[in-house]
Amino acid sequence: MQSETAERVASATWRRQALAILSAWGMSDAHAAVTADVLVAADLMGIDSHGLTLLPLYDQQLGNGGATATPNIEVVHDMGAVALIDGDAGFGQVPGMMAVDMAAERAGRFGISAISIRNSNHYGAAGVYVRRLAEQGLVGISTSSVWRAGIVPTGGLAPKLGTNPIAFAAPSARGQPFLLDMATSTAAIGKLKLAQRAETELPEGWALTRQGTPQRDPNLALLDPLLAPLGGHKGYGLATMVEVLSSVLSGAALTPLRGKPGQKHDVGHFILALDPAMIRGSRAAFEADLDRMVDGLRATDPIDPAHPVMVAGDPEYAREADRLAHGIPLSSKLAAQLREIAERAGAAFLFEREGAST
Repeated sequence: MQSETAERVASATWRRQALAILSAWGMSDAHAAVTADVLVAADLMGIDSHGLTLLPLYDQQLGNGGATATPNIEVVHDMGAVALIDGDAGFGQVPGMMAVDMAAERAGRFGISAISIRNSNHYGAAGVYVRRLAEQGLVGISTSSVWRAGIVPTGGLAPKLGTNPIAFAAPSARGQPFLLDMATSTAAIGKLKLAQRAETELPEGWALTRQGTPQRDPNLALLDPLLAPLGGHKGYGLATMVEVLSSVLSGAALTPLRGKPGQKHDVGHFILALDPAMIRGSRAAFEADLDRMVDGLRATDPIDPAHPVMVAGDPEYAREADRLAHGIPLSSKLAAQLREIAERAGAAFLFEREGAST
């Protein structure tokens, strides 16, 4: 994450900066707004590896033909509760949110809905999509493949799977939804980039060298990613499960069989929405029991009284409240990267003009 002592920028300015760059790339107003909202949501929750720090990667992918700013997104087929979307090589935020809206509406009719997406690109933080579903009273699951392999199979020395995230959210009667968002590697690629920007070594267990020894240099780890699966064979199995849901089901490119990245990355995503009322008979009863369950978890005696027990989502919501009030931390390195991208695209660089928040 960004240093909390860095310059802070108001979230409204943060979003305007994202919009300025995305629009300068040729995105329609509607597509730029959706993409900016997903990126800013990640930064507000402290998932800095999936916020505006992605814009340099997106700029690179636009330049090498891996992505387009003006996709023609289509519903390939629609079978009521299930559907398949083709993202036409655009970034994944727009088809991802399109799938969320479709799944929410259909779960209201059928009780459950599953939407697959193929021919897409990076879609940001998986948790943003399921949070949108949970805020509508639905249980949500989201998974995604990636454009480049990074995880090594347990016992292997070559990357075959992506960091393949899993996100799950469930609505509560009071407070924020339960929200789990995790990579199936010990650390996501974005965490390596943050370590590179901070010029710090990687913790042991995040990445490997080609000899199978710990890789501590983030620069070398990013040049040749060999990431350890989370929990060994368990993370390997989960990453493979995500590949099945995201790629095999949608017909997207299969990451273990990828060669060198081609012009189209053909990333796959999966969105599932479930209406608990259709099973439990009442959303209110489900939400009340969820509250009782998480309250029981939080009430666990802590090892350190200064650090009470939390549940998934608590740290992100706390950071979101802080950043909405005080601004999003902006490192000097990210500012320099965004300034360069903005100048090259012909977009305004707003951080310097509008200044930091207090």
